[in-house]
Amino acid sequence: MTTSPLLTHPGAVDGLGPDAGVAWHYGDPTGEQRALDAGRAVSDQSHLGVVTVTGPDRLTWLNSLCTQEVAALAPGVSTEIMILSPQGRVEHVAGLVDDGSTAWLITETAPQLAAFLDRMRFMLRVEVDDATARWAAIGEAVAAPAAPGEPVTWVDPWPGITDGGTTYAADPGAHPGASRAWRLVLVPRESLDSEVNARLESGWTLAGTWATEATRIAAHRPRAGREIDETTLPHELDWLRTAVHLHKGCYRGQETVAKVHNVGRPPRRLTLLHLDGSAHELPEPGTPVHGAEGAVVGRVTSAARHHELGPVALAVLKRSVDPSATLTVPTDGGPVAAAQELIVNADGFSADRPARPGPTMKGLLMGKGCAADGGDLPD
Repeated sequence: MTTSPLLTHPGAVDGLGPDAGVAWHYGDPTGEQRALDAGRAVSDQSHLGVVTVTGPDRLTWLNSLCTQEVAALAPGVSTEIMILSPQGRVEHVAGLVDDGSTAWLITETAPQLAAFLDRMRFMLRVEVDDATARWAAIGEAVAAPAAPGEPVTWVDPWPGITDGGTTYAADPGAHPGASRAWRLVLVPRESLDSEVNARLESGWTLAGTWATEATRIAAHRPRAGREIDETTLPHELDWLRTAVHLHKGCYRGQETVAKVHNVGRPPRRLTLLHLDGSAHELPEPGTPVHGAEGAVVGRVTSAARHHELGPVALAVLKRSVDPSATLTVPTDGGPVAAAQELIVNADGFSADRPARPGPTMKGLLMGKGCAADGGDLPD
């Protein structure tokens, strides 16, 4: 773990878990959130990893491995990719931008991702490097890509539906993340402090991960370091919006992605929980979520206190949980009631799910049921 020099700023409190090494807040988390929403805050994101891929085959090679169509990715254009297991489970997620000679991947699993990519090079003209020790990310509430001469910048595509993607949202129209601007600017690690100070001198505010996580949760934005476990399918988190191209060529895990989308249903769904505001404690990530009669129906993945919404959390629940049910989440201060706001719809169908196949085709495609989600075919 690398400790950021920005932790020496007045009021800085170190983060925990995947955010350790950067500031959770600088003494005014509510003010930091408001500054972030207003587009006049900078956030230390130097705990994120950076992997570079160089060589003339880099984009076509990455295209063959990942879920997104990147073979013809233009310089400066941002996208998001996943590396899946052969069973279609999410193993790595990265923001990707190419500068014309280098593909930059910003990820929370840099050592593991770099090792995987290095093993897959074979005879292709590519070089993989974990560049985390040399490059650091700065977060800004800005939607614009880098201008000519500016540092390499990845602009978060969420919640747009990229070409070849789809959505499992309960409301495919309006999205609470539409107003959230976010980008990551890559700077030499030795320049991190001076780059941030230059922004502070222009009138911006330092915002910690309390603020960035609260705005992320309110935007229904999944994060690899929080929402993913060993069984996660992209569909469960509505991540086919930005990280999956449904019509590209073969890649590892593609069969499961296609099966669940075309004739199956994801077994779980991401939801936003509005927590009872009378409680002073937030649930820890991994905390079980209880339904009727105390049965465990899912787990909390992220939680934060939002300056407008109050205490909120993201949770991955069984798809069968009644969306209108009030759930219960244990905290150190006692159980807390949680109302659901749907993110992934409860029927498990995407916005552009293909028409239901006839009985003969269903049998040819899936046998007796969908192996991807335990055999639950739609009626």
